[in-house]
Amino acid sequence: MSGRPDGPPVDRSWLGGPIDARPLFGPELAALLDLLRSLRPREWHGTPVPGWTVHDLAAHILGDYQGRLGRRTGENRPTFAPGETLEAFIHRTNQEWVDLHTGHSPAELIDALEQAGTEVRDRFAVADLDAAGLGVSWAGADPAPNWLDLAREFTEYWTHRQQIRHATGHATDPEPRALALVLDTFMRALPHTLRDSTAPVGTQVQVTVDGQAGGTWTVTATPDRWSLAESPLGPPAASLGMDAETAWRLCTRGIDPGTALGRSRTRGDRRLTEALSRIVSIVR
Repeated sequence: MSGRPDGPPVDRSWLGGPIDARPLFGPELAALLDLLRSLRPREWHGTPVPGWTVHDLAAHILGDYQGRLGRRTGENRPTFAPGETLEAFIHRTNQEWVDLHTGHSPAELIDALEQAGTEVRDRFAVADLDAAGLGVSWAGADPAPNWLDLAREFTEYWTHRQQIRHATGHATDPEPRALALVLDTFMRALPHTLRDSTAPVGTQVQVTVDGQAGGTWTVTATPDRWSLAESPLGPPAASLGMDAETAWRLCTRGIDPGTALGRSRTRGDRRLTEALSRIVSIVR
C-alpha cells in the first residue's frame, strides 16, 4: 500500500511483489563509467538511438541523475507548452538538456556522471521502498510505490548503457542479476498493457522469459483490472515465451511486436498473446 504523502493509502498490490533495486545502482554506475572510459574518440559519435550520438546519450543520463537530485531545472523550471502531452514534454526537455551539453568533452561528461551518479546511488541506498514515488505511466501507476519508481529508474540507466554498448560494437551485458531485475521491472507493465483486453474474471495469461535472468509472470483478470497479485491456478488461456534479448528489446521498442512474436512461442488465445506482445516499459 502506498499513496501521496497527504492522501490515503492506495492499493497497488496488482503490480506484484516489491522489487529492491537499491543495491544495484552502484555496480551499474561503475559499469557505465568503465564503458565510457574505454571508448575511442570516434566511438563517441556513434548512434545508439535515432538522432542522438553516444555523447548525447551520456549527457542525457547525466540529466537523469541531475533530475533525481533536483538540480536539472535550476532556476528556470520548464513548463508545459499549450496542449503538450507528458511524453512530448519529456522528449522536448530531454533534447534541450542534451543541446546544452554539446560542447562538453567526454572527460567532462564522465567526471560529471561519476559525481552525480554517486550522489544518486547514495540517496537511493536509504530510500523508503514503501513510500509514494513518482508516477510510472507505462505501468498505469500514479503515484507509484517507491520501489517501482526506483526500479524503473534503474531500468533507464541499464537500457541506455546497453544502447551505448550496441552502438560501439558490444553485445548486451549478460550479467544476470541486473538483467533479471530489469526484466522483472518491465513485466510490471503487463496489467496496464492488458487494460483494454476483456476476459472473464479468473482468466490468466503468462509471459515466460528463458534463461538464468528470466522467469514467468502470470496476469489474472479480476473484477476491476488485470493483476499480477494472484497465483497461477492452472494452464493459462494464453502464453508468450521468448528469450531475454527479445524480451527487453520488445519492452523498450528496440524491436516491434510483430518481430517479437516471430521470435516467440505462443499458445492459446491469439487475441491475448497479441495483446501481451504490445507491452511497452518506457515513455515513448
